[in-house]
Order: sequence, then C-alpha cells, then structure tokens
Amino acid sequence: MIYLKLFLAFLQIGAFSFGGGYAAMPLIQAQTVELYHWLTLSDFTDLVTIAEMTPGPIAINAATFVGNQVAGIPGAVIATLGVVLPSCLFVTILAILYTRYRKLSLMQGVLKSLRPAVVAMILAAGLSILLPAVFPLGTLRSVDWLALLLFLGAFLLLRWKKWNPILIMVGCGVVELIVELIH
Repeated sequence: MIYLKLFLAFLQIGAFSFGGGYAAMPLIQAQTVELYHWLTLSDFTDLVTIAEMTPGPIAINAATFVGNQVAGIPGAVIATLGVVLPSCLFVTILAILYTRYRKLSLMQGVLKSLRPAVVAMILAAGLSILLPAVFPLGTLRSVDWLALLLFLGAFLLLRWKKWNPILIMVGCGVVELIVELIH
C-alpha cells in the first residue's frame, strides 16, 4: 500500500508542478509533510538542500529521496517513476502531434508566436536571479561589485569566446574564494 501512496503522491506532483522544480516544492511539501507525514518540516528543509546540491531536476531528486526514506530503494524507484511519468506522457503526445502536424501553417504560426514568450520567461527567470545577486539589498546603492564583474565577465566569455560553462563556473568560484581569503 505504501508503494501505491508514494506513486500516486508523486504522480500528482509530476502532473501539476508546472514551472519547474521550485514550483514543485510547495506540492512536495503538501504531500510529504502535511498529507502523509512522511517527513518533518526539518526533514523537508534537508530534502530541499539535498535536492539542490545534487545533479538533476529538483522534483526527481526529491522523489528519489522521499521514496528512499519511506520505503527504501523500491520506494525511491516508484516515487521517481511517479514524478516522471506525467512529463514523459505529455512530451510523447506533443512529439507525436508535432511530427504529424509540423508542416501545417497553423502549427508553424503557433510555434513562431511562442518563441518570444519562451525567451521572455527565460529572461524573467534570469533577472529574478541576477538582480538579488548584484543588488543584495534591493537598491542601486547596494551594488555587489564583485558579483557584477563576475556576471559581466562570465557573460562575455560565454557569448563571444564560447568558453565552457563549467570552466566559467569553477573560475568564478575560485575568484570568489580568493577574494574571501584576501579579506
């Protein structure tokens, strides 16, 4: 019975967490802490930390973590399948529809009109991360000059020099470490 509960709980999370991992966190908390009491609030905080620091999507990492906590490795597999299944079905249906109707002018028009919206969403997400990093107190007087310089340097290296993003992230981390050690 626990396996069915795990599967259905994470199936709901996978089906209704539009907007990515951060949007899924309230749903995960509602299912795991409030509804089923599989985790305490303290455990949930640890879950968020672990899901953030491990590679992969947050919701999948959370499902694997909770499933393992509740029912061991089989629970981890079942919870992970539950959270992934809705996306897999949705993307498969979209791929079939796209393959079948991609040459229709209506489909091309819809896709063409969606591109600016997708770019706007990516830009909005980027700004919501950039602004607090560069202006930690939310005012123009509170500029974190190192963060601004690292952002500009990373942007230039990514855009015009086509450097490897991983090298740039490591480099920024090293620069921050050196600055902290000097101060």
